[in-house]
Amino acid sequence: MKILAVADEESKSLWDYYEAEKLTGYDLIISCGDLKAEYLEFLVTMVKCPVLYIPGNHDSKYVKNPPQGCINIDGRVFIHNGVRIFGLGGCMKYKPGPYMYTEKEMRKRIRKAKKTIITHGGVDILVTHAPAKGQGDLEDLPHQGFECFCELMDRVKPVYMLHGHVHGSYSWNFKRIREYKSGTTIVNAFDKCDIDYDDNKRSEVTGGKLFKNLWGAFW
Repeated sequence: MKILAVADEESKSLWDYYEAEKLTGYDLIISCGDLKAEYLEFLVTMVKCPVLYIPGNHDSKYVKNPPQGCINIDGRVFIHNGVRIFGLGGCMKYKPGPYMYTEKEMRKRIRKAKKTIITHGGVDILVTHAPAKGQGDLEDLPHQGFECFCELMDRVKPVYMLHGHVHGSYSWNFKRIREYKSGTTIVNAFDKCDIDYDDNKRSEVTGGKLFKNLWGAFW
């Protein structure tokens, strides 16, 4: 399954200098946040596949005007061609806003999603706006990652974690792909990034073992 992951900045290559062949062959598009609704609506119009999204910290306009024709996966599991995709929007709280969360509040959001994660037997792709703690985040509060994302990966072991929020221009040593200790491949989707998902790969934790693992840190 070929996935186009996007985040943070609208790609001029895809939008300003659109050519049909640039958006050919994708099975799924996933937005990791902080993108104009008009951009996502453009993508879903031009590509014959679903466009999934979560809100970033700058997406307060989504509250009243969400991207039309796209699927909000914030706080829910969405299944596409058998692949289980779970989304958690927002970033570390540094000011008031609809998509700002403290570590405690984000952990509560994961706890609230426990039932749906267990019901679906796990998560193959974890989609977040903010990174996980120590996995490509920065030291300043607005760009710090969530520790509970690490704990979720430790227990659910998704094949991929896709995130945005930390732009490629923020650091001279920007790293798009990281390998997490659980076996999860972490991808910073800033701008745009192609992912060739192996349909045979699945989250390793299922059934009773999943329930037992999830019961620990969050509940």
